[in-house]
Amino acid sequence: MQFTDIIDANNGQPPFRPIMQKESFPISEGLSEYLKKNKRDIELPILYNDLINYSYANALKDKTGKWTYWENAVYPPDQLQLINAGLIKTYQLIKNFDAPNLATECKIERIDFCEFGNSTPFRVKIVNLANGEIDFFYIKLADASRVYGLELEHLLTSNAINFLCHKNTLVEEHIEGMAGDDFLQKNKPFNEVEEKMIAKEFIRFCESCFVRLLGDMRCYNFVINSISNNSSPQYFIRAIDFDQQCYEGRLSFYLPQLYKENEWYVEMVMKHLGKDEIAQIQKIELEEMANRIKNISTRLTELLGSMGKDELSENHKIRLLKGELNDHFKTLNFASCSTMGAIVKEQLRQGLQMEFDSLD
Repeated sequence: MQFTDIIDANNGQPPFRPIMQKESFPISEGLSEYLKKNKRDIELPILYNDLINYSYANALKDKTGKWTYWENAVYPPDQLQLINAGLIKTYQLIKNFDAPNLATECKIERIDFCEFGNSTPFRVKIVNLANGEIDFFYIKLADASRVYGLELEHLLTSNAINFLCHKNTLVEEHIEGMAGDDFLQKNKPFNEVEEKMIAKEFIRFCESCFVRLLGDMRCYNFVINSISNNSSPQYFIRAIDFDQQCYEGRLSFYLPQLYKENEWYVEMVMKHLGKDEIAQIQKIELEEMANRIKNISTRLTELLGSMGKDELSENHKIRLLKGELNDHFKTLNFASCSTMGAIVKEQLRQGLQMEFDSLD
């Protein structure tokens, strides 16, 4: 994808805007078998349904005093005791560590609920009593497209993700970082070196999202982490919302540089990076992804095999997307794809074939 050859956020917006909530797709037998084989599906100490019957909820404000979409869920004392014990055990599983004294060393400080969003999540705040460190994790309604998005992120990027899925329950660890919109509000102005570093990382992120068809990456759906060293800071962007994995039908939906919300990031790219430098960053990202695929090819083949059989979108969106991808790549290879999973497989082949050839 040539970043400078398409309409960007400075020149216009995609004619399509996603709906706020999409249909949730169940975990299929094939996906469940894949998750079990890779130790993603294990029996959980607590399920989503165990949390949903809270007594009442109190609306929550953020640090600036603005109301949020989150509410603090309040449970009866006897019910809360059982829930907290189950949540601590679940946290132990998601973090994949053995801590016999975790129940006495950690405390569930708060359980929040959010009706907004596809997975209607519970956010659990847990405190380490020994050192005061705070962590979060999430319990959500399992959605197949989100699970596929999480697993593709884990396999195809450098961002390993801990998550578990059992029956109708998805448990995810908290992804550290500052949301892309908050990052701009709280950190601007940046110097020229910082702007160029962020621009380069945004190019890499855009390419990664497009190759695996991860959509709706507006600035509040990704986070930024910064690492300082002796010379200059380094910035890393990673997705935090995987609900829109290969669901919508417009190609533009999978290009973060098209969203008006990402305008500042696009401006930094246009300000600091030339066409050749952009192409080089994209090439490096594809090469790194191709190397990862070579190392996990068997697991990825199994995932895509399950994905290709599952219903993850609507027929008219599948027809629209494969038509637009055929036009974009000037090919007819997407024409035979009957599912979104098949489109993702062909998209990976189209995007990474040159890199695979160079590895042989």
